[in-house]
Amino acid sequence: MISRFKTAARVLFRGEAGRRQRKPIPSITLKEVAEVKSFFSREKYFIFGHARSGTTLLMRLARLHPEVHCNYQAHFFTRLPLLKSLVDTPEAEEWLARNSNRWNAGRDLSPLVLRAAADFILERDAAKEGKPIVGDKSPSSTIHGQAVRDLHAVYPDAKLVYIVRDGRDVLVSERFRNFVEESRFLSMEDRRIIEALRKGQIRFTSGSNSIFTEAFIRRVAGGWVTNLQETESEGRRLFARNFFSLRYEDLLKDPFSEMTRLWKFLGAGKIEKSLAKRIQSEMKSNPDEEWQSRRNGDIAAFLPKGQAGNWTRLFTTRDKSLFKRLAGEMLMKWGYEKDMEW
Repeated sequence: MISRFKTAARVLFRGEAGRRQRKPIPSITLKEVAEVKSFFSREKYFIFGHARSGTTLLMRLARLHPEVHCNYQAHFFTRLPLLKSLVDTPEAEEWLARNSNRWNAGRDLSPLVLRAAADFILERDAAKEGKPIVGDKSPSSTIHGQAVRDLHAVYPDAKLVYIVRDGRDVLVSERFRNFVEESRFLSMEDRRIIEALRKGQIRFTSGSNSIFTEAFIRRVAGGWVTNLQETESEGRRLFARNFFSLRYEDLLKDPFSEMTRLWKFLGAGKIEKSLAKRIQSEMKSNPDEEWQSRRNGDIAAFLPKGQAGNWTRLFTTRDKSLFKRLAGEMLMKWGYEKDMEW
């Protein structure tokens, strides 16, 4: 009553009270994880990676194993508004943490609500397939390290898979995705490049004309570097042995070996040699390429989809120089170059 009188007095003399802020959502505890897993027992994993880095291909290959399911882009932790938006209000905190709520045992129920919601979504799908291991793939291009921290707050027991692709090819692939979709965010300069591409493509493969604006290179290359830096460092710090990274180019070169490593990491059972043929068959299909061809075929046909090294035929001298300054060290760190002389 005293608290209510004080609040009423403040409103009377100072005007209506400001909106209360929600306290930080607590991380789930190991005890709570054990409780949740008594209801949702399937093992969970999450595939992160910068957009255009092969996350979709990895998802398609991962679920070829008879014990492993994967679906895509729930964006629990990787794109706003995020899973935590379900409880990220003062009203939700008031409901889930109030002392008179005898179901919460004196602790905010928010992390359990988040975990139960995501677990049900994941396991509902996996149950239809009859598979004991389930994961989601969602590109993590904008939230970077925070996505890893948010994941760990809800799934400290999960496994995090991170796929990396040469940033120069990421740049090219992202550019053509924008072109094919003809996004409303394209600038007038972008649209002039598209029209020039339609009129004649030779100049763009001879090094005389660039498909990129400087602003586009800076934005994508900078984001790629940040994504690799933060995702790897936070992934190793928080998930330790439950963090797994691979390169897209290695997946293309020796897919069965890379998938064998991944399936073992996920705890899948026997890996039959017959899976090698299924992998090769799956890799011949490219739904993204087919979609782009239907959407804007004349532009889409200019770029062979999913290949490594497309950048070598499209980068101009200026493009190389700018990318070196922005991301050259990261290329060396991940073994794409030995030095800056490329």
